Amino acid sequence: METTFSADVPEGFAYYVFFDLDRTLAGSTSGRDLAERAFKKKLISLKDILNAIFLSLAYKFNLRDHLKIIGDMVGWLKGMDESDLDSLCHEVFFYDIMPTIYKESRKEIELHKKQNAKIIILSSALLPICRSVADELGIDDILCTSPEVINGFLTGRTIGPLCFGEQKEVRLVEYCKNHNTRTSEAWYYGDAFSDLAALASVGNPVCVNPDKKLRKEAISRKWKTVLWSY
Repeated sequence: METTFSADVPEGFAYYVFFDLDRTLAGSTSGRDLAERAFKKKLISLKDILNAIFLSLAYKFNLRDHLKIIGDMVGWLKGMDESDLDSLCHEVFFYDIMPTIYKESRKEIELHKKQNAKIIILSSALLPICRSVADELGIDDILCTSPEVINGFLTGRTIGPLCFGEQKEVRLVEYCKNHNTRTSEAWYYGDAFSDLAALASVGNPVCVNPDKKLRKEAISRKWKTVLWSY
């Protein structure tokens, strides 16, 4: 599902550039930071935070299906007031994400913009967080995970599929098709093996501080690899 950041952004771009967020644009992991701050504010229980830690470890060591893990992480938002989530996401951005934005990612975005590229976040991170990052970095559009809200409260579900793994490729290809641009001319920047499908779908894949499995693929496929810091 496409989430348009700015309806006023004109078309006619030379090419499209997609960036993952967590550990690609910035060195932080927004989902973990969100859970920790929610616990400190007593918006979630100790059981929820322990479960989040377990899920993070399960993700890291590939102990469970990654989509199920991320789905369970979104589930702890159930019953939260939408305004509380927005406030929480703002704090996560200001205190956890903004200080870790890679200096190279800022430079890379500016370089592409000078060449008339359209810049899009393509991330499993939640929409309120992606909006803050997009505003900070001058990003044109967002494709991400949107939490479902009914009567002002989160349901613990998402609007459409989670923007993760192969779903990233689906959204990227669909976005390019809807905007009459070739994926062969597009760029995608990602850091994890779960980004493999999206990276393989574009003509210009870039692996940012890749994890072990992605690094191996990057070497095999002769993809560009960069090491960024903040």
